[in-house]
Amino acid sequence: MALPFNPDSKNGKMQKILPIFGLFIILALFVTAIFAPAIAPHDPYRQDLYSRLEKPGPEHLMGKDRLGRDILSRIIYGSRVSLMVGLSVIAISSTIGISLGLVAGYFGGRLDNLLMRICDIFLAFPGLLLAIALMAIMGPGLQKVVLALSAMGWVGYARLVRGQVLSLREREFVVAAHALGIGSGRTMFVHILPNIFSLLLVEMTFGMAGVITAEAGLSFLGLGVQPPTPSWGGMLNEGRMYMLTAPHLTTFPGLAIMLAIFGFHLFSDWVRDRLDPRLGKRVI
Repeated sequence: MALPFNPDSKNGKMQKILPIFGLFIILALFVTAIFAPAIAPHDPYRQDLYSRLEKPGPEHLMGKDRLGRDILSRIIYGSRVSLMVGLSVIAISSTIGISLGLVAGYFGGRLDNLLMRICDIFLAFPGLLLAIALMAIMGPGLQKVVLALSAMGWVGYARLVRGQVLSLREREFVVAAHALGIGSGRTMFVHILPNIFSLLLVEMTFGMAGVITAEAGLSFLGLGVQPPTPSWGGMLNEGRMYMLTAPHLTTFPGLAIMLAIFGFHLFSDWVRDRLDPRLGKRVI
């Protein structure tokens, strides 16, 4: 039998600690990216071939890569790429998806059918495979990574918003807005959109983890950020040939990706639990 959720139990304490830990990781990631020049102990681009593949030590805590560059400094600067791509993709894809979802759900009819069939076309392709195809057409580069990931990221927002709008457009406050002569644009963005903002916030926080993973995957394949710009996925690609002789080349970038994704997932779970009224009565 399910027992009432007790915040003083061990499980309850973990539910309090884990979101704080996730938020700490996210804040540390942002602080590291913003103040990278002050935090990085060495120049991430400076090469020293005489000490290539140097193992971790007191001077270089994470060792050096195949060109003798400090791995810790490159990971710190690589956080800038991950966050910039993540925030840019979330901003672009959410703006497009929310707008199209509002229009499709609010007006319905042929317009709704057309927009949803376009979504179905995008969903017919695996997301990362579609991004790889777009990158192969456009060529590698930071801006093109953002465009490719945004092109496949808007669909989830559009379908989420459309489904919520279909359930809200017949509610009393929308009918009252129509009776008062309020226009469709104001009704959608002022009266309907604030009522689904909590769901969108959860989707965005989950989406950040997915975008970071996708950017690392594209850079690992050589289609994302190009050398010598530090990128976690690119560092994994450079170190994969030395996994047996110098495992630190892949271990530390992999840990950076894992921690970033872990932090965003912990925080997004907490946001979902706090903002979803259906989870108010929890059981253990």
